[in-house]
Amino acid sequence: MNDISPTPLTGKALLQKVKELSHLPRREKAKRCGYYTVGRNSQTRVNLADFFEALLEAKGTTLDAEGTKDGRGREPTYRVSVHKNGQIVIGSTYTEKMGLKPGDEFEIKLGYKHIHLIQVSSADEDSEDEE
Repeated sequence: MNDISPTPLTGKALLQKVKELSHLPRREKAKRCGYYTVGRNSQTRVNLADFFEALLEAKGTTLDAEGTKDGRGREPTYRVSVHKNGQIVIGSTYTEKMGLKPGDEFEIKLGYKHIHLIQVSSADEDSEDEE
């Protein structure tokens, strides 16, 4: 097969380009962001599904269940329950996604039926600020 496919944009570059092309139809946006292939007879095929999936991933959402597994065969959800000992466990999938490291600290703010976790600057960042 003689398909020619460009390197499609991803992440922030994709979001920026889509913003610049806001006046164009979605097929043209996808094509200009590199989501197309050129096959036999120079026929161009726009890959809208890949384009939309890349947009979702650039905004922090993924449709790929395989990529979101936490290594124990379960898919992460955005729901947790309080354990018998009163603790709530968030899980490594979310802390990894946020780039958190062991020792990172949070301030807890209680609201009406909600909890806010506010990251406290780490000692490394404090020492950088003082320099």
